[in-house]
Amino acid sequence: MKTNAIELELFRHLLVSIAEEMGAVLRKTSYSANIKERRDYSCAVYDAAGETVAMGDHMPVHLGAMPLSVRHATEAFDLGPGDVAILNDPFRGGTHLPDITAVSGVFVKGRRKPAFYVANRAHHADVGGMSPGSMPLAREIYQEGIRIPPVLLARGGRFDRELLGLILSNVRTPEEREGDLLAQCMAIRRGDQRLLELVAKYGHAKVIRNMTALKDYSERMMRAAIRSLPKGRYRFEDQLDNDGITDRPVKIKVAVTIHGDRATIDFTGSDRQAQGSVNANYAVAISATTYVFRCLVREDIPYTAGVMRPLEVIAPDGSVVNARPPSAMAAGNVETSQRITDAVLGALAQAAPKLIPAASSGTMNNVTFGGWDTVRGKPFAYYETIAGGMGASTLSDGPSATHTHMTNSWNTPVEAFEHQYPLRIRGYRIRSGSGGKGRHRGGDGIIREFEFLEPAEVTILADRRLRGPYGLFGGAAGSPGKNLLLRGNRATPIAGKARFEVKAGDVLRIESPGGGGYGKPV
Repeated sequence: MKTNAIELELFRHLLVSIAEEMGAVLRKTSYSANIKERRDYSCAVYDAAGETVAMGDHMPVHLGAMPLSVRHATEAFDLGPGDVAILNDPFRGGTHLPDITAVSGVFVKGRRKPAFYVANRAHHADVGGMSPGSMPLAREIYQEGIRIPPVLLARGGRFDRELLGLILSNVRTPEEREGDLLAQCMAIRRGDQRLLELVAKYGHAKVIRNMTALKDYSERMMRAAIRSLPKGRYRFEDQLDNDGITDRPVKIKVAVTIHGDRATIDFTGSDRQAQGSVNANYAVAISATTYVFRCLVREDIPYTAGVMRPLEVIAPDGSVVNARPPSAMAAGNVETSQRITDAVLGALAQAAPKLIPAASSGTMNNVTFGGWDTVRGKPFAYYETIAGGMGASTLSDGPSATHTHMTNSWNTPVEAFEHQYPLRIRGYRIRSGSGGKGRHRGGDGIIREFEFLEPAEVTILADRRLRGPYGLFGGAAGSPGKNLLLRGNRATPIAGKARFEVKAGDVLRIESPGGGGYGKPV
């Protein structure tokens, strides 16, 4: 049957609105600032085969990896009505342990198998492990927090209180974790409700037909974008500063081959999995690669499973882009995903120089800390990512102070931050002049200063501290980031990946990298 273009566009927006509404429910019912304020979550809708048909405008690093979580959940269980499976294991579809994914089937009357699936992923500010915030300088995954294979948190609409109790006994902030997990389940329920309303209004057959058509349309548009690139093999190499355990740089090497309307992205030659936590899994490699290619399409196409069909991603087993157990994984999702993105963009810049910008800040500047709040009489744990400068392009200067590429989170407002935690934000401003020079300048980074009112344990997982984000076609690199601990009149440099303790009155200053410049200065 021929697709009706107007009907297809209608269903595209209907399905995306379901994912967006799931996100609104998750945000409004969550407990933590990380979800409620920073919006560190993602929601999506899948068909009966577990293929993506709609995503919310949420976190790219989550959304591209979530289909593997859905697959592992559906392989582990024959999900029934009211069942909710959760998981965070990076070796079974997760990304890193703080990201907990919830998956549920949607059942149409008269059918025994799920007609659709809905899922969401939320970053929990603490899931146990050796450091508050669960982003430690670990050597193995067992040090990073509680590892959850696919398990049923709810069966037939009833929560497994014993399982929930087990999880909450292994985290530092159980009340907040319980609230966020239940918020994820409420978002699942809203997605289920809205999909059933869609079927009731239009019929199951029409919904399925348009889901299939949306996937096929996305595939055609992606193939057309790839076909517009010159055939060839384009290579690029970038690196992380280090893995947090050793001082050795960690290489990400990629070769992108354009052949007709298909592309092969081969990471052969990248370093072996690292001692530290910068290891990424295959889901993260796919997510970052798919994001880059999606950006090649000028039109606002649906982000469905069809986008991925023309792409072949080769990530050698046991490498830093496809690590094996028991590798530590905390920074792979947040830092290595950014460097994979930079490497693939660098390769494609040779094929499409007018489409690809210079490198953006290339790090999420992850800061976690925790301790005991004597005023509130309870422990606290906090996680935040800090924006930086975006790379310049052939069209314009790069924007300043923005989250780029694999992160799409917001900042925590100063008022919300100081209301919930025993800290003050002493400074929050643009890091002027940190963008790389060029015909178009890179965007500037951010300076954010945390003043601690209580002793705390702090962990930083950041990159681009030794080498700034690259410029393109004669543009200069952006300024590398800096971390400083201010104690009295003394300023102590802190490494890009570090764990340390602070006293009341200490100030942590994070200066995020600027973006790379584009073109020779005139």
